Amino acid sequence: MKAIWNGQLLAESDNTVVIEGNHYFPKESIKSEYFKDSATHTICPWKGTASYYTLAVDGEENKDVAWYYPETKQAAKVIEGYVAFWKGVAIED
Repeated sequence: MKAIWNGQLLAESDNTVVIEGNHYFPKESIKSEYFKDSATHTICPWKGTASYYTLAVDGEENKDVAWYYPETKQAAKVIEGYVAFWKGVAIED
């Protein structure tokens, strides 16, 4: 699977995990040069506290477009540290 935004490949992996319709990419599969830490956090009752990234590609930013769970609750251990996307990021085969 590939994650693409603004014409740029953000992540690519054959080992994504799909939960609630979202592809979670292994952290080592992301192109870290496009990702900036965000101060945003949200809480999922069964996954835990999510942290976010803002993308910066070719002078454009997409705030809080990627999220991950640095430490999940037990039920979501399979995606601990994996990264998912929304807000215009295309997920393609």
